[in-house]
Amino acid sequence: MNEKRIYLTGFMTSGKSTLGPILANVLGMEFFDLDKEIEEKEKQTIVEIFEKKGESYFREVEHGILKDLSKKDCVVISLGGGTITNKINYDLLQSTGKIIYLKVSPNNLYKRLKNKIDRPLFRDLVLGEKSEEDFLEKIKELLEKRREYYEKADLIIETDMQPIGRTVDKTANKIMALFNEKS
Repeated sequence: MNEKRIYLTGFMTSGKSTLGPILANVLGMEFFDLDKEIEEKEKQTIVEIFEKKGESYFREVEHGILKDLSKKDCVVISLGGGTITNKINYDLLQSTGKIIYLKVSPNNLYKRLKNKIDRPLFRDLVLGEKSEEDFLEKIKELLEKRREYYEKADLIIETDMQPIGRTVDKTANKIMALFNEKS
């Protein structure tokens, strides 16, 4: 499986950072979490970067690190939820590896996000104790903006009802098949 790159995409809390290291282990690959790489390089959290330097600065740093990681072989890379929506990033991902979209329903995303203050795009909703409807509206709005990119993935895995172990096993088998058919 030399020179293989797998990019996990999907909305925040879709399971990319949970599934990624397990998947990498099963496939004998190295794992990188793009957000963690950004935090390490910048020596601050994603929330702090958004607050102090803004989203456009964050996206520049994100692209630079993604570009470096895309040169590594035999890796699974967990992307940030919005990484794929930058056309330059999308083209890079598509030309250097396989994209896997972990798809989760808006209702399940709400359940996972409703108490998280470490997500810049939802922090104000959590801290402002906004209603479920406000959350769902924001989730649906973002999903709609990102859908065209998410849905172009080489493989779409619905993760709503799957126990994580079964998801990993099924995903690993589907990925192996995906690579083998192109070889």
